[in-house]
Amino acid sequence: MLTFAKRMDGVTGSAIRELFKLMTNADIISFGGGNPSKDSFPVDTVRRIADECLKDNGVALLQYGPTEGYLPLREAYLKHIVRPRGIQAELENALITTGSMQALDLTLKVLLDPGDRVLVESPTFLGALQAFAIAQAKCVPVPMDDEGVVIEELERLMKEHKPKLFYCIPTFQNPTGRTLGALRRKRIAELAREHNVIVLEDDPYCDLRYRGETQPPIKSFDTSDQVLLFNSFSKSISPGLRVGCALGAPEIIRKMTVCKQCTDTHTTLLTQAIVAEFLNRGLLPGHLASIIPGYTAQLDTMLEGMDKYFPEGAHYVRPEGGLFIWCELKPGADALPLFKRATAEHKVAFIPGEHFFVDGSGKNTLRLNFSSEPVERIKIGIQKLGELLCSAQG
Repeated sequence: MLTFAKRMDGVTGSAIRELFKLMTNADIISFGGGNPSKDSFPVDTVRRIADECLKDNGVALLQYGPTEGYLPLREAYLKHIVRPRGIQAELENALITTGSMQALDLTLKVLLDPGDRVLVESPTFLGALQAFAIAQAKCVPVPMDDEGVVIEELERLMKEHKPKLFYCIPTFQNPTGRTLGALRRKRIAELAREHNVIVLEDDPYCDLRYRGETQPPIKSFDTSDQVLLFNSFSKSISPGLRVGCALGAPEIIRKMTVCKQCTDTHTTLLTQAIVAEFLNRGLLPGHLASIIPGYTAQLDTMLEGMDKYFPEGAHYVRPEGGLFIWCELKPGADALPLFKRATAEHKVAFIPGEHFFVDGSGKNTLRLNFSSEPVERIKIGIQKLGELLCSAQG
């Protein structure tokens, strides 16, 4: 009889991945995924860059490459992304990864032993929770308020549990859309040093800001190399390119590189070259400026619909960017049966919030994604969903 590894005990398929099956049904208005808008992809620019890269350097780009990453991309990442955000770093600090999820996976292989404790925001990204489960870590939830992780609770839990890692998404957090202010970010870096905790700063949404002030990365306050920063070009350029970056202490980056060698040898050189050219030609700022108005309209349309149709007592975050709106219904509500009714009766999908909690709480919460549907379908879907929530509340 087939016996799976113990690390797979309790690990099930992602609720979001299961929802992708519904998203193929054109009749379903889906607020459940986390995909960038299909209108945001710079198809013509990427095609032109790819043609030029293959014409000028095709043989090299179709060959094996260095595990650390394509040198022009590592240099461009430092020049255009890292240093402008107040972080001092060199090539030895940077590793190119196949999406930022690989950066997380490699980090856990390098730093975690079974049973090690990891602090996580509550709620947090479902994909990260699955990665921690496979690594056989013990996740400890850290409470959040409307401004993000509660620093006093973070400090208390660091003292109590002596964790190896703290995982956080400080900007437009998934699933809540919340953003940590600079003072909390600075204090996280200080606590990491004081308690010898490695902070995993996952920052895939930072470029998708529609209003408000840009916040400095936690890594910019890091004076002791306790922070690992993960960046991704999935949301800013294209998820299909599968290009991400990890930035951290050289000794950690070296170990991650060894693990990457036996995972995929290297991230695809052609897509690395495309991203490098995108950065070096100065195309990213203009591209972001071109897509942000569309995202802003989608976000504002959803918020306006929620204001109009959602039940009294529903509390939701009004994010300044990212892809998600987080909603808390009245205590005692249960979003899971409402999800089943929404998809079956009203052809509207969302993600029940309980999937994002370590401790099984959050049954009265739900996550809404606004980037995958056009404005007119958002209006229709939010009205339908609001009417269902109001009828269920009575």
